[in-house]
Amino acid sequence: MKRTLNAAVVGTGFIGPVHAEALLRAGIHVTGILGSTPEKSITAAESLGLPRGYASLEEILADNAVDSVHLTSPNRFHYDQALAVINAGKHVLCEKPLAMNSVESRWLVELANQSGVVAGVAYNIRFYPLCHEAAARVAAPDFGDVLHITGSYVQDWLLKESDFNWRVLAEDGGELRAVSDIGTHWLDLVQFISGKKVEAVCADLQTVHSQRQRPIGGAKTFSGDVSGETEPVSIQTEDAGSILLKFSGGGRGSLHVSQTTAGRKNCLRFEIAGGRQALSFNSEQPNSIWVGHRDQPGQTLLRDPALMHPSAANISSYPAGHCDGFPDTFKQLFRSFYGYIQAGDFSAPRPFPTFEDGHREMLLCDAILKSHREQRWIDVEIEK
Repeated sequence: MKRTLNAAVVGTGFIGPVHAEALLRAGIHVTGILGSTPEKSITAAESLGLPRGYASLEEILADNAVDSVHLTSPNRFHYDQALAVINAGKHVLCEKPLAMNSVESRWLVELANQSGVVAGVAYNIRFYPLCHEAAARVAAPDFGDVLHITGSYVQDWLLKESDFNWRVLAEDGGELRAVSDIGTHWLDLVQFISGKKVEAVCADLQTVHSQRQRPIGGAKTFSGDVSGETEPVSIQTEDAGSILLKFSGGGRGSLHVSQTTAGRKNCLRFEIAGGRQALSFNSEQPNSIWVGHRDQPGQTLLRDPALMHPSAANISSYPAGHCDGFPDTFKQLFRSFYGYIQAGDFSAPRPFPTFEDGHREMLLCDAILKSHREQRWIDVEIEK
């Protein structure tokens, strides 16, 4: 009988509780949660029904019951915290981006590989069942060669000048924001589905609000709370952007990202055109995917485990007509991550986004930022 694995969660903002709840649904025991203060730790643990609110990361790492640590803290903490977790010999699953820059992410990849721990990045959108179905269909001979991939990831939660979050500050979130925060989700997803890597980019980024109003007491992600006293702050990160792409194998593509598109709450879309078929998906309607043909009517495939490829059916918990949603993607990602740990063969291919994938996204961000600044095509660095 396999031993139940234990995880601790770092971060009590929007995404930390999502991780905690999904871990429990995936059958992983959560030992506790850590916030930015001991008081926040205790409050979060009580609201989530967890046994413990940790006082510090050191307390988590000293807890012998903890097998793995989930990092959902602000971006600027990811590198140091991941470093500490790996050095403590515990498995780690980190929210994106993996680090603040590619120098940090490269070292985390090397350290994780040397240490023998299992390390993953939470690109959860891969784990909508129909995204796995799309990957299986693109790999099939009757799809044809990938010709081009287009799409977008758009939101509206930063549309107003009064909208504020730590992510808008370069010192807290990194030099790229919309691209790093949501664009890398899209880039990771389409490379996973197509099996093609982005080799070159040409980017044009846009800062809609060069100044925002920061609440004196801070603001929570997606809270929409603009009450109270504020102070003006200068913004260097981008609110939106468009990126042309060159893929391995000769395919072309384009991505539009925006956190200032009114009415779009959290909408990722892609369309992949092959030599014989095409596929289109919208994350706000994640239980269907469109399949296009030249010489016969287009089809809409509804999520149905009985009709899908085994790789997609295996991450689909419910029968047809019973919808999978955003929280389920985390549950399935965690099932994949911890199933791999329990299997024990760490030389086997890893069926979840790895630190190498997270580092690849950092290299893409490097190229996108350089392309925008120099207004020209930039090749993406290839790791040897």
